[in-house]
Amino acid sequence: MKAGSTWRLALRVARRDAMRAKGRSALVVAMIALPIVGAVGADLAVRSGNLSVADKVERSIGQADASYELTGSDPIVQDFEGRWTTLDTGDDPESISAEAPEVLWETPEELLALAEEVLPEGSSALFERQDWQRATTAHGVDDAEVVETDPNHPLAEGKRTLLDGEWPETDDEVVASSEFLSGSGLSLGDEVTVNAWGEPLDEGTVFTLVGEYEAPSKLHVSELIVQPGAMNDTANGWAVGKLLVDVPGDTGVDWELTEQANEAGFAVFSRELHLNPPPESVLAPEALSLNSGSGVDSSGVAVAVVAVSLVILEVCLLAGPAFAVGARRSRRQLGLVGANGGERHQMRAIMLASGLVLGAMAAVIGLVGGIALVMLTKPLLEGQMGARFGDWDFRWLELGGIAAFAVLIGLMAAVIPAYNAARTPVLSSLTGRRGVRHSSRVLPLVGGCMMLFGTSLALLGGLLLGETIPVAAGAVIAELGLVACTPMLVGAFGRLARWLPLTPRLALRDAARNRGRTAPAVAAVLAAVAGTVAVATVTVSDEAEMRSEYEAQLPDGNAAIMSYDDTSSLDQARTAAERELRVNERQDMAKAVPGPLHCETIDDGWSSWTYCGEVGPLPAGGAECPAYAEGADAMTAEERRSSLSSPLCDGGGGVAGGISEPVMVLEPEALALLGLDEPGATEALAEGKALVAHEDLLDGPDNVSLGVWTEESYEDSNDLALPVETPQKEVSLPAHVLEDGGNAPLVIITPETATASGFATLDRGTVYGLDETPGESAQQAVDADIELLGGSVVFEVEDGPKEKNSLALLVLALFATIITIGAAGIATGLAQADAAADLSTLSAVGATPRLRRALSGLQCGLIAAMGVLLGAVSGLVPALGLRLVEHRANLDSWQPLWDAGETAMPRPEMFIELPWMTFLQLIVVVPLVAWLLAALLTRSRVPLARRVG
Repeated sequence: MKAGSTWRLALRVARRDAMRAKGRSALVVAMIALPIVGAVGADLAVRSGNLSVADKVERSIGQADASYELTGSDPIVQDFEGRWTTLDTGDDPESISAEAPEVLWETPEELLALAEEVLPEGSSALFERQDWQRATTAHGVDDAEVVETDPNHPLAEGKRTLLDGEWPETDDEVVASSEFLSGSGLSLGDEVTVNAWGEPLDEGTVFTLVGEYEAPSKLHVSELIVQPGAMNDTANGWAVGKLLVDVPGDTGVDWELTEQANEAGFAVFSRELHLNPPPESVLAPEALSLNSGSGVDSSGVAVAVVAVSLVILEVCLLAGPAFAVGARRSRRQLGLVGANGGERHQMRAIMLASGLVLGAMAAVIGLVGGIALVMLTKPLLEGQMGARFGDWDFRWLELGGIAAFAVLIGLMAAVIPAYNAARTPVLSSLTGRRGVRHSSRVLPLVGGCMMLFGTSLALLGGLLLGETIPVAAGAVIAELGLVACTPMLVGAFGRLARWLPLTPRLALRDAARNRGRTAPAVAAVLAAVAGTVAVATVTVSDEAEMRSEYEAQLPDGNAAIMSYDDTSSLDQARTAAERELRVNERQDMAKAVPGPLHCETIDDGWSSWTYCGEVGPLPAGGAECPAYAEGADAMTAEERRSSLSSPLCDGGGGVAGGISEPVMVLEPEALALLGLDEPGATEALAEGKALVAHEDLLDGPDNVSLGVWTEESYEDSNDLALPVETPQKEVSLPAHVLEDGGNAPLVIITPETATASGFATLDRGTVYGLDETPGESAQQAVDADIELLGGSVVFEVEDGPKEKNSLALLVLALFATIITIGAAGIATGLAQADAAADLSTLSAVGATPRLRRALSGLQCGLIAAMGVLLGAVSGLVPALGLRLVEHRANLDSWQPLWDAGETAMPRPEMFIELPWMTFLQLIVVVPLVAWLLAALLTRSRVPLARRVG
C-alpha cells in the first residue's frame, strides 16, 4: 500500500476511534488545548498591547507635531526618541545648575516667551505642566498629579478620553481621572482642595469636579486637570512644564529644528523623528549611548525557554498515558489489521494519526478559545497592564505556528504508544494478553547521569559563573533525568506494598505494575510541583534576607510621632494618634537647643525654616570623618573600614521617621520604648550621665563635650551637620557609651541635665507603647488627620518588614494542587478504564462494592504523593542555583569595595530558607484532597461483563 493510502486509512480509523471513545478523546484534546489557549491569548494580548509608533506618539503628544520641554541646561544633546543628556562644555557645574528651570520661568506666558525664540514663525503651542501635589478626598487627603493644560484643545486630542461630565473651562473647575475618583470617594459636583506638600490644605486652591476622564496609557495614575495657570500660586519649583507645538508646513519638527531647540536647552519629542528617523550618523556621540540598555534580556529568554519546555513536557506526559490506554483498548482492532496483512508501519501510522487528529482538534479549539478569551477579558487585561489596547493585531503566521505546535504535541505524545503498539505480537493483540514486561535498565542509568550533570551545572553555574542560563539549563536537564528515573522509582515505591493493608497494597501494586500510565502521571505532577517549590523557595529566601537586613526604628508594635521643623501641630497630631491607637504608655521627646529659648525664621529665597540654635557633640579629634579627611590616602583599607562604621562618617542614628537630632532630651523611661534599654543605660541616664551612640563622639575617656551655637551658619558644615565655626559655649558631661547605638540619637540627656547645663528644649515628638499593633485602617486614619494639619509631622508604626509574597505563594500552591489533582485523576481514570476486567473479577470473587471507591481514591492519592515528593526534591535544584547567582552578584559588587576599604558592611550572606508551609500544603494536603475527590467521584458498583479470552 502506498504511503498516501496508508495515511488516508490511518486518519479515517483515527477519526472513527476518536468519535467512538469521546471521553478519552475529550480528555486528550483538553490537555493539549489548554496551553494553546494560553499561548494564543498571550500572543494576541501582547501584540495588541504593543502600540504602533503612530499610536504611541498620539498618546504622548496628541495631534501636535512635537513637545518642547525646558531642561534648565543648555546646550543639550538628544536622540530621536527624546532622551537627552547635558553636553559637557567645560563650564563650571555650579554655573550650569544655577540655570534651573524654576528660575527661568514661573508662569505659562514666560515659558511661551522662551520657546518663541526657537519655534518657526506661525507656530501654535499648548501649555502643559505636571506637578505632584496633595488633594483632599472624602476620606482625608491623598497625593495626586496635577496637570495644567486645556484638554479640550485640538492639539490635545487623543491624549485623554472624557468619560463623564465636561472638560474644565474656568480656573475653578477640575476634571479627575477614574483612578483618582475611585480612590478618593468623590463624585462630580464635589469640591476638592489642592495645595503643595508641606502647606496647610485650608490655604490651598478649591476646585469643583466637573468631569471624569482616562488617559489610555496611564489608567492607574491618580490625576487632576485644571486650566493653565490655575496653580501658579502653589506650583512646586520642580514641576515639569512643556509645550505641545504645531509648526506650519507638512514636514513637522525635523532634526534641524530639534538641534536648534537643543541649543536653547529644550528637549524635543517629535512625531517626524519617530515616524521617519534620520540616519544615526547625525547623532552626537553622547546621544548614541542613551539607548545602550535596550538589548535582549538573556535571563528572560532563558526563563521563557525553560517555561515552554516544561509546558511541552507536562502536556506530553499527561497525554501520553491516554494514548497508551487508547492503544491497549484498540489492540484487538490493531490485531485484526495485522492478521489481515497489515505491517508494523501501518499500525504505527494508525496510532500516530490518532495523535494528529486529536492535536488538530486541540489546535482549532485552542485557537478559537484563546482569541475569545482575550476578547472577553480585555477590560481586565487592560486594567492589569494599566493601558488600553491599540487596534486588534492578529499575527496569523504566529497564531498558525502555535496551532501547528498543538499538532506537534499530539504527535509527540503518540510516538511511544505507537512504537509499542507496532511491536505487540498479533496473537497477543487478538487474545488481550500483555505478556511479561521488563523495565529498561538503560533508562534509569541515563536518567541518573542527567540528574548529576544537571544538578552540577545548575549549582556550579550559579556559584562560579553567576549566570541564570546555566542554572536554567541544568534545572531542565536534572528534571528530565528525574523523569527518566520515574518508572524505576515507581517500582521502588511498589516494594513498600508488602507492609500495607489489602486495599492500599492493591492500589500500590497496580500502580507499580502499570508503570506505562503511572510514571507519566507522576512525572507530570513532578514537573508542576518542582516549579512551584522552586519559586516558593526563592521567594521565602528573599523574605528571609529582607528580614535579616531590616533595621527596626522602634521595638515591634510601638509608634512615634516626630516633627522635622514646625512643632505647632504636634499636639493636634498627638490627639489624632491617641484617638485611633490603643496607647499603653507615652513618652515625649525634645531637642536640646541653647537657652534661653530664642527662635527666628530663616528665609533664603528658596525655603524658610525656624532656627533656635544648635547643640551638638565635639569629638576629641574633630567632627570630620577620618576616611575622607586630609591625609586619608595614607590609611590602610582596614583602618578606613573601621572609621566608616563611626557616626562621624554616616551622620549617626536617629529615631522613627528618619529624624536625627544631635542631642535628644527624654526621660529614662523612654529608653525602653525606643529599644535602647540595654544593661546600665537607664541607670546611667538617671544618674545625670549622657548616653553616647559611639565612642568616637567622646572628648575624653568618660566624658562628652557639647558645643552650643546660637547663630545660623550652615553654608559649611561637618559630617554631623553641625556648624564648623567655634561654638559660643562648651559643656562637658559624664558619658556612658551605648553598646548598640546604631539607631540611637548621637547624644541623649534627661530634662534635668539639660536644665542644669543651660539648655532649653524644643518639642520634637512622642513615642508610644501600644497594647496591640494598629491595623491598616487605623494607620490611614492617623495619616489623614496629620496630613490635614500640614507642616512636617511624621507618623511611624514599627510593624516589621512588609512581606508581600504570601498571596503569590498561595496562588502557586493552588496551581500545583490543580495540576496534581488533575494528573492524578487522569492516571486514575485511565487505570479504571485499563483495569475494568480486573475490577469485574474482584467483584465476582466477593469484593465489597466499596472496594472500587477505596481503590480509586488510594490510586489517585498515591500517584499524587509520589509526584509531590519527587517534585519537592527536584524543585530545590533551580532554587539553589538562582540563590547562588544572586549571592555571586552581591559578592562581586561587595568585594572590590571591601578590598579598597570603601565599605564597612560585612560580607553578604547567602540566605536559603525552605518553604515549609508550601511543603505542608503539597506533601500532606494535596494527596489527601486527591484521595477524597477520587473516592467521592467513583461509582461503587461495577457492572459484570463476560471476560474476554
